[in-house]
Amino acid sequence: MSGRIILDTNVIISLFSEDPALDKYILNADEVFIPCIAIGELYYGARKSSKIQENLNKIDEFAASNIILPCDANTAMIYGDIKNALKEKGKPIPENDIWIAAIARQYDLILITKDNHFSFVEKIHIELL
Repeated sequence: MSGRIILDTNVIISLFSEDPALDKYILNADEVFIPCIAIGELYYGARKSSKIQENLNKIDEFAASNIILPCDANTAMIYGDIKNALKEKGKPIPENDIWIAAIARQYDLILITKDNHFSFVEKIHIELL
């Protein structure tokens, strides 16, 4: 698969574990992006882990060597649209995933994820790992 992709947090964790299932996505992508929300989730997870400093260092290195996409006013507008549409459908998903979906839609990126609930979000492209 080629194209511009964005990685969900669970996929980044698999990347840290060197999951070979990711190779077809990462190696063939034109560009790979990371949502800032995923970095926050990773830092939170590191703080709860038994290897806090080791995991914090891994995240620092990962963040420094990748393109991190931030949230802005346009992201917030898209977030509001997505959250409203999900509420109207009766298909809520986790808040952080709404933000990740908003970034994916904003930049027209293919979201690589393990979470099927992203399929409830309209106007985003997903690839399930």
